[in-house]
Amino acid sequence: MLYTEKYKEWLSFADEKTKAELESIAGDEKEIEDRFYKDLSFGTGGLRGIMGAGSNRMNKYTVGKATYGLANYLKSKYSGEIKIAVAYDSRNNSAYFAEVAAGIFANCGFKVFLYDTLVPVPVLSFTTAYLGCNAGVMITASHNPKEYNGYKVYDNRGCQFCTEDARNAISYINKITDFGVIPFGSGENENITMIGEETLSAYLAAVKKQSLYEEKSDLKIVYTPLHGTGNIPVRRMLEGLDVTVVKEQELPDGNFSTVRSPNPEEKDALLIAIDRAKDIGADLVLGTDPDCDRVGIAVRDSGGEYVLFTGNQTGALLVKFVLEMKKKSLNPKSTLVKTIVTSELGANIGRKYGLQVEETLTGFKYIGEKINKYEDSGEREFVIGYEESYGYLVGTHARDKDAVVSSMLICQMAAWYKNNGKTLIDGINEIYEEYGYYLDSLDSFVLKGKDGAEKIQNLMTEFRKNGNKYFDGIKETIDYSEGIRDLPKENVLKYVWADGSWIAIRPSGTEPKIKVYYSVQDADKANAEKRLTEIKKTIVEIIK
Repeated sequence: MLYTEKYKEWLSFADEKTKAELESIAGDEKEIEDRFYKDLSFGTGGLRGIMGAGSNRMNKYTVGKATYGLANYLKSKYSGEIKIAVAYDSRNNSAYFAEVAAGIFANCGFKVFLYDTLVPVPVLSFTTAYLGCNAGVMITASHNPKEYNGYKVYDNRGCQFCTEDARNAISYINKITDFGVIPFGSGENENITMIGEETLSAYLAAVKKQSLYEEKSDLKIVYTPLHGTGNIPVRRMLEGLDVTVVKEQELPDGNFSTVRSPNPEEKDALLIAIDRAKDIGADLVLGTDPDCDRVGIAVRDSGGEYVLFTGNQTGALLVKFVLEMKKKSLNPKSTLVKTIVTSELGANIGRKYGLQVEETLTGFKYIGEKINKYEDSGEREFVIGYEESYGYLVGTHARDKDAVVSSMLICQMAAWYKNNGKTLIDGINEIYEEYGYYLDSLDSFVLKGKDGAEKIQNLMTEFRKNGNKYFDGIKETIDYSEGIRDLPKENVLKYVWADGSWIAIRPSGTEPKIKVYYSVQDADKANAEKRLTEIKKTIVEIIK
């Protein structure tokens, strides 16, 4: 169906609010095309898109289609009573989309556990298994800009749907071509049970079991939840520590009015917190994203300035701290799991402590899937998993990245270093002295709309065809779309130099971006920086 025909179709069935929005863009051909040139697809990470009316937007109807298709898949998979947990973050419309989903599940006869307040992603992951649910749904777009929202689906153990479940759910969702068959709910439903404090407390108790260092310290911390879900759970896990919360960013705000983007990977997200830290002389700045599955940090140096850490640096520090604290309990089954775009630094630390190391595709769901497999086989024991994009997990209480447990452990780690007369800056420098210098970076190139999607596709084709010609000394080219080892096929390219340095290129699965990851190894920091600059210049010339 042409996008113009889809537009007219939606005008014929949409509710009054949706119809008014669609009528407001009448005559704007480009806007209509962008909203209707494709359907917002339910991929391996669920739904994610800009909110608004249209088939290529997050709205009541696209959420309803995903929910009803998922319900039909779950009915095909399970017999008897089906239970599902539903939660949401602080984004605009998150609570509404959660109610829409809960109403549809309830009308399908499911027993629904719906949170009565916003909670982090790892809480939903925990809740799904804790309440014995068959699946869970989290309404969130993580750290995306305010215009976005999303819909993540979890299995009965709290792991995001991976290859088989995602493929099966997608097939059922795609069968729905008539929005009129979706059983939208209205008002209260006896199949919906509201949940809250009791389940959240059980989650926090599970997080507390991962505590590794509780010696007293005069560590001073500034924390910002970036208008998200981390405020209450993170602060409860940091009770007893000297924590100052950034008041301007403490309360939920779906417009994220104090930041350009609520992403702790980006420097400006932590600027207000850093200013507050300078005022009080704090040692550590901590910031969690809206759904509290990622955490970024900044550390005060000897000159009183604050150094932002990359996800790879924090990950390497956490690996060393966790393994040092747990070294008496480690055994031949102990395993670290990282993604293919994460630096080897943390993995090398793990190997030195005797850990096995496994690598997964990009996306924490694959780390969660490994935990499930270890649980089933008993061949390995999960100790820590992390990815370069500021996501970490210690413990198996959740099967997704968890900024609550990560925040607790980062603060304990900083206190441990401080009690030993050091900072986290000293800690990472000690790691570099022992393991060599690693310079890691990420570039994201935004290419919006239909034309942007086509350009991203063309760029991946160009890199596959001519990538080796652009870079001297490439030892190995890894194309994950061909299937590598036991990993699912994925649209990712990786170029590896003889010294272990590499770059990886992939389209974002959640935003209109092509991402380029860099990891440069060198004994000399200046040489690494020069080399990275040269590689980045080449990439920009190709993409621009």
